[in-house]
Amino acid sequence: MTSADAPASGGFASKRFVLFLITGGFAAAVNWGSRILYNVWMPYSAAIVVAYITGMITAFVLAKMFVFTESKQSTHRSAFFFTLVNLVAVVQTWAVSVGLAYYVFPKMGMTWHDRDIAHLVGVVVPVFTSYIGHKKFSFGH
Repeated sequence: MTSADAPASGGFASKRFVLFLITGGFAAAVNWGSRILYNVWMPYSAAIVVAYITGMITAFVLAKMFVFTESKQSTHRSAFFFTLVNLVAVVQTWAVSVGLAYYVFPKMGMTWHDRDIAHLVGVVVPVFTSYIGHKKFSFGH
């Protein structure tokens, strides 16, 4: 167990996971905020995917710099696996966001910021699967 995997004081999560949540949270904010901007020029569904790419680039840089600093993999290899892990995550994000915005929320009669809330939920869903994938594949030893 590396020092980054040691439990954080007073909690069950490792220091690395906490750093992943912080940097991932920032990247998620970039993702969510850029979707609103992109939505000015493109449809909601496409904006989700383009925003995800923007957030993914942000997440990769931050994860490499602050979370998985002990990785021995080349940047090229890490980026390749990071992209593969995120292909799974973008499908999760898109399915949840579109499913909520177009099907679940309308049936509930929810209209107040329905797309924004749907996308926010969609961005949060793949946090745990992404962490495991990045730890094992993108930045694994």
